[in-house]
Amino acid sequence: MQRRQARVLLMKVPWNGSRKTKEECFMLFIVLEIWTGRLSVYMFCFFHLIKPALFLFSFFSFFPLIVVFPAGDGRFYTECLGMKLLRKRDIPEEKYTNAFLGYGPEDSHFVIELTYNYGVDKYDIGTGFGHFGIAVDDVAKTVELIKAKGGKVTREPGPVKGGNTVIAFIEDPDGYKFELLERGPTPEPLCQVMLRVGDLDRSINFYEQAFGMELLRKRDNPEYKYTIAMMGYGPEDKNVVLELTYNYGVTDYDKGNAYAQIAIGTDDVYKTAEAIKLFGGKVTREPGPLPGINTKITACLDPDGWKTVFVDNVDFLKELE
Repeated sequence: MQRRQARVLLMKVPWNGSRKTKEECFMLFIVLEIWTGRLSVYMFCFFHLIKPALFLFSFFSFFPLIVVFPAGDGRFYTECLGMKLLRKRDIPEEKYTNAFLGYGPEDSHFVIELTYNYGVDKYDIGTGFGHFGIAVDDVAKTVELIKAKGGKVTREPGPVKGGNTVIAFIEDPDGYKFELLERGPTPEPLCQVMLRVGDLDRSINFYEQAFGMELLRKRDNPEYKYTIAMMGYGPEDKNVVLELTYNYGVTDYDKGNAYAQIAIGTDDVYKTAEAIKLFGGKVTREPGPLPGINTKITACLDPDGWKTVFVDNVDFLKELE
């Protein structure tokens, strides 16, 4: 009976093309989802009706999440972390060079994109960006290997504060932090990106509604005065996730100029930009092709000012070819 009610009520709120009615449809849909418990089925029908692009995203399982930040020497990633240099490209007209590193092909894995801007050799990391997470079978052995290669260990192996997972922290030559997490075999070793936020509930709502992510888990640690929320498109042991961290009483962070953005694949950057605007995101680059590459992208900011770029899937595969 509840499922029949949901269908009838959805039909009573047609979309006439106005922004206001789109928002009313979404609010009604959320209420109906609570009643029926059938989010996946009705969400597809609803978004087909109002035509934004949340379900055009390919998520992290198909198109890799790419974290872009300027850095100097890629040998740390290959020699200490065991990554592979997947490709390198130079864009002289825009005065930058990219190197893509990871544990598998870009069309099926999470990768790091190192960006060198001509003539710039130093950046401010700031206080907002946290770290990348890498899953390893044995944290202690990995730390010893990194030390032997000259890597910097900032936290020796041991249980995480308030938990049982064995971790360690290291830094690359430019000061970017990596958390080593002891886990069993995983298809995605490069498994986390941690960002600090000023209002955790606000951030969770934004990533759920605007990006279609799922809240995988949330953990409060009052002893150490922080709360984390894991957001993503699949289980943590098989997919890369976004770790949002709220430190009690801290509402703003210095983002510096070193961390650039996260990238997510989509089948239609134009409709994706519409969806982001619908749910309160700020679009900072309207959809269109990149100069010198012709890959179509759009870019936006979350409520804390963290940047995300959405990349056209077909264009990206052509770029790889």
